[in-house]
Amino acid sequence: MSRIEVKELNYIYSPGMPFQKQALFDVNLTIESGEFVGLIGHTGSGKSTLVQNLNGLVVPTSGEILVDGINYQREKGKLSQLRQKVGLVFQYPEYQLFEETVNLDVAFGPKNLGLSKEEVDQRVARALKQVGLNQEEVGEKSPFELSGGQKRRVAIAGILAMEPEVLVLDEPTAGLDPHGSKEILDELREIFKSTDTAIVLVSHSMEEVARLATRIVVMSEGRVQMDGPPREVFQEEKRLRSMGLDVPQVKSAINDLRERGLELDDAITVEEAAESILALWEAKNV
Repeated sequence: MSRIEVKELNYIYSPGMPFQKQALFDVNLTIESGEFVGLIGHTGSGKSTLVQNLNGLVVPTSGEILVDGINYQREKGKLSQLRQKVGLVFQYPEYQLFEETVNLDVAFGPKNLGLSKEEVDQRVARALKQVGLNQEEVGEKSPFELSGGQKRRVAIAGILAMEPEVLVLDEPTAGLDPHGSKEILDELREIFKSTDTAIVLVSHSMEEVARLATRIVVMSEGRVQMDGPPREVFQEEKRLRSMGLDVPQVKSAINDLRERGLELDDAITVEEAAESILALWEAKNV
């Protein structure tokens, strides 16, 4: 499975023009197979620019990105290979749906790989199952007949059908209601648990990354400022707030209770908080 190495990456929008703006500064980052990376940062921190560089949507101004040791962006005609390895799901990916049926939309990418009809059909079925859609129910429907959450899942299935080794998602729950968001996130967690696919999740929600990520990368002003396990990153509450970020609400609540004298374990998710409170209650009632 793929390993991504980002080395001294710089990116400038409109270089040499009056409105030139540097979005990334000397970014160094490694993403290993089997990691679930939460990429967080305030608006304008460089998150989206970074992930667009990862699959060759934009080309670095300087520095390089290696996938399994290969710089696909430097080798002519290799960008299509890079995009097979690193799949990128944009914000509001349902806006890119265009085929007459769900099956045809999800099949579009695999067909362009020159696969046999049998292999394409198998990939479509697998991808729809991965995102929790019943192919018999929705496969022959127009994607535009579906709910907002279902459209989002069809769009994600279209990327999954390419069977990328790294799946990058830029705010995949943006604009969805809480139920739709939970469904998408639960499916991502299942994909992570059941495959070797590395996942990079760009999110403004500290709760999302606390619940799902095995590692958090914090960006600010175009630079990687923090990189580590969620619990370690969220211990740096003051530093995160200086970058316009926060910690999960449940961590703030637990910290408040601890300051009031309750002997609770640290918690960054609702599940951990529930366990901590239950353990304290049981200890008090032994």
